[in-house]
Amino acid sequence: MKSLWNSFKVAFAMFSKIPMPQADWTKENMKYMFCFFPFIGTVIGAVFLAGDYLGKALGLSEGFHTALLVLIPVLITGGIHVDGLLDTADALSSWQERERRLEILKDSHAGAFAVITACVYFLCCFGAYSQIAGSSRAVLITGMVFMVSRCFSGLGVLMLPKAKDTGTVAEFSRKAENAVVRNTLIVYLAVLAAVMVLIHPVMGGAAFAGAFLIFLYYRRMALKYFGGTTGDLSGFFLCVCEAGTAVVTAVLSVVL
Repeated sequence: MKSLWNSFKVAFAMFSKIPMPQADWTKENMKYMFCFFPFIGTVIGAVFLAGDYLGKALGLSEGFHTALLVLIPVLITGGIHVDGLLDTADALSSWQERERRLEILKDSHAGAFAVITACVYFLCCFGAYSQIAGSSRAVLITGMVFMVSRCFSGLGVLMLPKAKDTGTVAEFSRKAENAVVRNTLIVYLAVLAAVMVLIHPVMGGAAFAGAFLIFLYYRRMALKYFGGTTGDLSGFFLCVCEAGTAVVTAVLSVVL
């Protein structure tokens, strides 16, 4: 039980800005860390739903209301995944050899393509969230995607080859109890898919299918251009997954 609690603390300390009691980052304490990674998505989803409700209850303007929804995931995570999105955008847009792309991932400077990607990402989220705010079921499905994206991201860390022997992803993968964590994440995904379809068969099913297809794209891209995954690539996937499924849900909320 102590090991699980410590894994919970390590997961939240690593992937969020939520204050946590201190825990040593030992192999024992990190074995089940990815079992708790999706629960950061639970917190984001809950705050997202609360923010949507309060925005409507307080009569906030549509623009201000939507801006708050866009900022919620960034504020809770500290932007750690957005950093991966932008680093990956620079690396992919460089069209260099694999080793050079991996070097660009480690570069702390933001290039032109990172800036462009940031603008596109936040505009997509802003547009999608402004649309789904009018549908309670669409908002609920979008809130659940914050868990779905983290389940798939965790599976990517465990199951995909690593682009480097060093780095956070390689380290986390070595210390994880792979079979237990993998099976736990798959169970989470099955439950989430069922609940999303129950909320709305078409919107929920399409959002989950979109997340899965984006995961397949991420897998192909990571293997083709980088030889495996890294922490930055995992962040890239998570951001694209959440923005992409939000766009799908927003479109379907109009046509259905």
